[in-house]
Amino acid sequence: MTLLDHFSPAAARELPGPDWLAARRAAAAARLADLQWPTPAEEIWRYSRVDHLDVARFRPVPAEQMGEPGDEPAPGGGPVAAEAGERSGLVVVRNGRVVHHALDPELEARGVRVCGIATCDAAEIASALGACSDASPDAFTVLHDAFLAGGAFVKVPRGVVVERPVVVLHWSEGDGLASFPHTLVVAEDGAQVTVFDRYGSTDTGAGSVGHLVDAVVELVIGDNAHVRYLSVQEHGPRTWQVALQRAHLGRDATLRSSVVALGGAYARLRSESLLGGSGAESDLTAVYFGDGDQMLDFRTLQDHAAPNTRSDLLFKGAVEDTAQSVYSGLIRIRPEGQKSVAFQTNRNLVLTEGAEAKSVPNLEIEADDVKCSHASTVGPVDDDQLYYLATRGVPPEEAERLVVLGFFDDVFDRLPVPSLVAPLRRSVIEKIEHRDPIARARA
Repeated sequence: MTLLDHFSPAAARELPGPDWLAARRAAAAARLADLQWPTPAEEIWRYSRVDHLDVARFRPVPAEQMGEPGDEPAPGGGPVAAEAGERSGLVVVRNGRVVHHALDPELEARGVRVCGIATCDAAEIASALGACSDASPDAFTVLHDAFLAGGAFVKVPRGVVVERPVVVLHWSEGDGLASFPHTLVVAEDGAQVTVFDRYGSTDTGAGSVGHLVDAVVELVIGDNAHVRYLSVQEHGPRTWQVALQRAHLGRDATLRSSVVALGGAYARLRSESLLGGSGAESDLTAVYFGDGDQMLDFRTLQDHAAPNTRSDLLFKGAVEDTAQSVYSGLIRIRPEGQKSVAFQTNRNLVLTEGAEAKSVPNLEIEADDVKCSHASTVGPVDDDQLYYLATRGVPPEEAERLVVLGFFDDVFDRLPVPSLVAPLRRSVIEKIEHRDPIARARA
């Protein structure tokens, strides 16, 4: 069986949507036959499980199995979405198609748009869709474009401030199927907005093929615009995810982006920020926790293409049982990026024998008046910290839980939706407490 048996140009043509979206899909589908699929021999895929991912086992979600407007999403987004608190807008996406969207009428009257990519005014979206992802293509973004059925579109006009978050719930289901979530955020000059993406999928059960999620997030941030973005990934244990999150920042723009990754069999995120305007600032943070035989895989790029730009990255992860994590990041300072400041830090806890974390920070500097640094650590919980707590009567398992939560606290404190800190901390606690008994005995 080959990729084109299921992901053929004919299959792409069967998807619903407006003519302009169908034309974009057709152009991408025509490229599929010539694609070179990645292998771990490529640096950007080193240490990954891409050689275990047979895309040909999956098929795109048939049109009749996609959500229809008015359908109820499978689990309603879960408790994390409910605990996000008051919101300005909501988009619910099921298997790649928007089934519900709503927006505060006052914001709508001011020109804010929160809707589905396939149902928005083509004039509003045609120039924005792909503005980020087309600049950093790979085989999975081409496949995504060929089978993009919809997704969420958030647009904030010039000078408008959206006080409360816009919540986007992406739900994927179906054994042996592939879905293609997409979130496109456009913040025009001087605009401000917070967007919370929540990704989830069903547990397809032992012996199943699982589900493939091929996701793209685009953040187009205009001059002096300010975007806060949070992504929470809690896929089922047999879901494979390959995702791209890419931001383009204008002059004096800021991005505060946080990722929480807890689910999936293999979950990969490529997070990239292009600082294209003087004075742009990008802060990227992540919390990830792998257990069982999960692999959580992160590749980052802080790309300084203008002077006086600043970026700061802090990714923290933990692995236990036989789980694995990979972090590979690059700070790139282009010749025009004089007086840029960039920091990159990755910290990892390995909680049990058999778990593994790899960390590969990199610098590529082509300017001579910059300040850059990178740092990484991989190791177990500090014995001195455990001893300190033990001498004060704290049981060993409780002591480790406290140390792990403390390890993540500085990232949790920077989440752009503060109301989600408590439920996400609970999710981490559940990971710690559900450790494989054999791995716990080895620890």
